[in-house]
Amino acid sequence: MAIALLLFSFACKKTGTQAKGHPQGKKTMYRSTMMPGEISDKPGKDSMGMDMVPFEVEETPAASVGGRITVRISPERQQLIGIKTGTVEVQPIRKLIRTFSRIDYAEPNVAFVTLKFDGWVDKLYADTTGRVVKKGEPLLDLYSPDLVAALQEFLLALKAKNITGANSETLLAASRERLKLWDISDEQVETLARTGEVRRNLTVYSPFSGFIIEKNVFRGQKIASGESLYKIADLSRVWVLGEIYAYELPFIKLQDEARISLSFYPGETFSGRITYIYPYLNAETRTNKIRVEVANPGFKLKPEMYADMEIQANYGSKLAVPADAVLEAGVKNIVFVDKGDGYLEPREVKLGVKGEGLYEVLGGIAQGEKVVTSANFLVDSESSLKAALQQMTQAAPPGEPKK
Repeated sequence: MAIALLLFSFACKKTGTQAKGHPQGKKTMYRSTMMPGEISDKPGKDSMGMDMVPFEVEETPAASVGGRITVRISPERQQLIGIKTGTVEVQPIRKLIRTFSRIDYAEPNVAFVTLKFDGWVDKLYADTTGRVVKKGEPLLDLYSPDLVAALQEFLLALKAKNITGANSETLLAASRERLKLWDISDEQVETLARTGEVRRNLTVYSPFSGFIIEKNVFRGQKIASGESLYKIADLSRVWVLGEIYAYELPFIKLQDEARISLSFYPGETFSGRITYIYPYLNAETRTNKIRVEVANPGFKLKPEMYADMEIQANYGSKLAVPADAVLEAGVKNIVFVDKGDGYLEPREVKLGVKGEGLYEVLGGIAQGEKVVTSANFLVDSESSLKAALQQMTQAAPPGEPKK
């Protein structure tokens, strides 16, 4: 690195900072090749006995930006050392966000099977966890004294209707409403009214289709009202929960498309849309959770699997500068602006979000300006060195080297 800097400095002296015939507004100074801090306004030898080399400085000191000043490198030498430029212009800022994710149940597609009365289980139809059940499929038969009494009350009210008339209508409606509140279906009530026979057992049916993911009931078990008997989940659609870093949040919005892939399904991807961005960060990982809803054909995506998530986010068209042009100098961001005729001017810029190879520009440079995008660390080194020499020459005593 030191050799590269010395060669670069030599190139600059031969082309930019030491031109034939002193340019107007410049003067020649002399410095040691081995002891850069030794500077004089007259030729001579340094403290090590070596000839000091000339270099040019502005008679009027150039303005410093973060310890850097404007340097001049001829176009020929710029091409030789690989300096390239890019243009500040309005263009779309995109970012490919990659993150890990976890597959979970879609909460609206999960339901518990409970009862609103006590009873005893006589028979189980859905007797294993993991089994697929369809909506309306029988789950179990149970005996409930309270339910039997309510059914008998309904039949009595039905018979009383045919005898007494108007007052019995109210009793019948109340009996029917009680059965409805206990989730006895209209079909079961109509069957009871048609047959006039109270069965000892009542069959409980599945409220919708899905997989039994929890089973908390066994034959002969006494169950209480409100107790969870089954947990059923429809896995035709699942949620994929991703973790996004805070600095990536400006790129994320609802309905953005996300691609899900798993290592054990090579070459296969699953697509979905961002349906929710959680309003808080995880305190441990400092990430923000997002939710993507994905169709699950063949039930390949199983809850608690880990997957890779990719989001091709678009921040919109903004004034942007190539990311390679930006040099971080502490809390400042510096770019070198090509002013023409080989002059490269340091400029502090204010930046916004960072996309793929681009920074959003908030201030410091204007649309259409050209900035250095490669070999800018060499330009930065020469600019910093020239700024340091300028500062030292302002205090150098005439005739004697400054040590």
